[in-house]
Amino acid sequence: MITNPYLADVQPGEEIEGFYLLTNATVRTSSSGGKYLAATLSDRSGSIEMKMWDYAGKLGPEDNGSAVKVRGQVSDYRGSRQLTAKLLRAAEERDPIRAEELVPSAPIDPDAAVRYIQELLAGIGDGDLRRLAETMFQENLEQFRTVPAAKSVHHGFRGGLLMHTANMLQTADFLSGLYPEVLSRDLLLTGTLLHDIAKIREYVLSPLGMVKDYSTEGQLLGHPVMGAIEVAKTAEALGIPEEKSVLLQHMLLSHHGEPEYGAALRPVFAEAELLHLIDMIDSRMEIYTETVQNLKPGEFSERVFALDRKLYRRPELT
Repeated sequence: MITNPYLADVQPGEEIEGFYLLTNATVRTSSSGGKYLAATLSDRSGSIEMKMWDYAGKLGPEDNGSAVKVRGQVSDYRGSRQLTAKLLRAAEERDPIRAEELVPSAPIDPDAAVRYIQELLAGIGDGDLRRLAETMFQENLEQFRTVPAAKSVHHGFRGGLLMHTANMLQTADFLSGLYPEVLSRDLLLTGTLLHDIAKIREYVLSPLGMVKDYSTEGQLLGHPVMGAIEVAKTAEALGIPEEKSVLLQHMLLSHHGEPEYGAALRPVFAEAELLHLIDMIDSRMEIYTETVQNLKPGEFSERVFALDRKLYRRPELT
């Protein structure tokens, strides 16, 4: 029996026991009619898929983002590691849990990322857009540093929103210099900063700071609409011209690109179009990063739902 091993290190054939983060938990029905629990267990080192057969316990989707204690056997299932749980329960207050060991965090220096964003915003030439960007960033800074950028698709770890936004701002800054004849750098940077800011209120977080569910407002409106409303209110309070506010609102409402992907409307000017493309680039590159890091060179992943395909980890080039 191995106690509290990092999940990245466990191998088929080992029996383990420890505390881990529960995500993607669902209670399903097997082909024989019995109930079983399917979930993902994670710690700061990685994750493993878990099954518990003939499940009659209380854990389910409402416990996603919480810590659990599990004992089980690691096996190889279709080329991937899987844990078959024998014992499973929710973590209790008296348990010796260290959140920093369980919760995956963005592989960045958050202080450096915040400084980078603040310096970039200070260089916005349009005074109205700079005031709006700096005000909304500062008002949301505490949550901005820690909130995940998604529930599971991409950057779904502590600090994911900060990492995702800083990455996108770096790309936006570069591309604004590449296409100056059609782009306003000030508008693109402001829209990029604010595009996901309402995710802070779209999610319900677990005690460990992971996304547990969507808030009522998040389910009824979604972060593009919520963000556009917040921009409109803040711009009005700051006396920002309505024309600039409306441009930013359009960028937030259209940054998912197409209505079937959650956009309220399609982008219709250059900065809005590029914001959508930059968002897609960073989110997809993170999906590749998170998927292929668990593969061997030359190996295909299981089907990745967000991209509707298997992904391939190419061999190292020499």
